[in-house]
Amino acid sequence: MKKLGVALCAAVLMTSVSTLALAAPYGTAGCGLGSVLFKDEPGGVQIFAATTNATFGNQTFGITTGTLNCGDPIWVTGSAETKQFVAHNMDALAADIAAGQGETLDAFAELMEVPIDQRAAFAETLQENFDQVFTSDQVVMAEVIDNTALLTR
Repeated sequence: MKKLGVALCAAVLMTSVSTLALAAPYGTAGCGLGSVLFKDEPGGVQIFAATTNATFGNQTFGITTGTLNCGDPIWVTGSAETKQFVAHNMDALAADIAAGQGETLDAFAELMEVPIDQRAAFAETLQENFDQVFTSDQVVMAEVIDNTALLTR
């Protein structure tokens, strides 16, 4: 009887929390395969969506890749050329971003596929947010690319 009470409380909690959900393409169970199958239908169906997500363990994949109703990916891998360029030009890129201009920054903008008419704004955004691009002395190439992508979406 005690287990039934706990299960009932959990079900009530799940359905009451669903009314607080934001306008997202998924319900309270979050993104993942469950959100694709059960959509954002409110109520107890979200228990099935959450169970599906947990059973298949796909939310991490969806969040990382930007699939399964999880929105944009949380990281950008960049092309092999972009990775190699940033890895070999970190100091020059940092100097150009700090200055807001330069050949290395121009090449980086091209590799990041920034349209020509938006490159000045790109450079200005990176300059104004230098500490968010180069977060420490130990920052690595992938972080620079990811941080840039997050700032300039």
